[in-house]
Amino acid sequence: MPSALIESQIEQLGPWFHNLHLPDGTQTVPDHFLGDFPAYKWLEILPFLPEDLTGIRALDIGCNAGYYSFELARRGAEVTAIDTDERYLKQARWAAKIIGVNHCIEFRLLSVYELARESEMYDLVWFMGVLYHLRYPLLALDIVRQCCGRQMIFQTMTLPGDEVFPVEADYPLQQREAMNQPGWPKMAFIEHRFAGDPTNWWAANHAGVEALLRSAGFTGIRRIAHEIYSCEAGSPP
Repeated sequence: MPSALIESQIEQLGPWFHNLHLPDGTQTVPDHFLGDFPAYKWLEILPFLPEDLTGIRALDIGCNAGYYSFELARRGAEVTAIDTDERYLKQARWAAKIIGVNHCIEFRLLSVYELARESEMYDLVWFMGVLYHLRYPLLALDIVRQCCGRQMIFQTMTLPGDEVFPVEADYPLQQREAMNQPGWPKMAFIEHRFAGDPTNWWAANHAGVEALLRSAGFTGIRRIAHEIYSCEAGSPP
């Protein structure tokens, strides 16, 4: 396809949030306010993934324009990519054809909550940039755990601070001051807009992210980059 036609279609499909690098060198949003996003995030995660994903079934939750799905497919994964925004899915389907990976990615209009009615299991679940947009984050994590067979790559907006308070198994009702300790697992609720977005509902601290993942049945939790975690599917709670 001629570059001029590609650029015209990019404009028609916009606005874009994922800056995709297309085979002819064209980028979908080269002046992204976050830089070369999400390519720089992918590079941070790459060392924690197998080089060869052949035979791996991957689920990309909140796939947007498909950047991560394309990278996983390039490495051999069979990808199911879901989003609740048909505009993003239209971008992703178009880009998948341009890049040449449309044969190994299934795009579906589906929410994370609707996964509860699905029976498929996935070796790798990609759950980035979604949790803090959800009204029911714990429910979402419980549902995701049910379909995760091995590894999850997870990202969410967080509060500042790296402290982790050594929380005991139980506390008397009167000992509530412990919850004010730095590093107590907590999650801020955002009633109004944050960064201009009315769907930014939550921001957990680092300890809170780890606690949320543990409570949903994930183990081997590692923070591998800023706000990004790798974990394994353990026993359901």
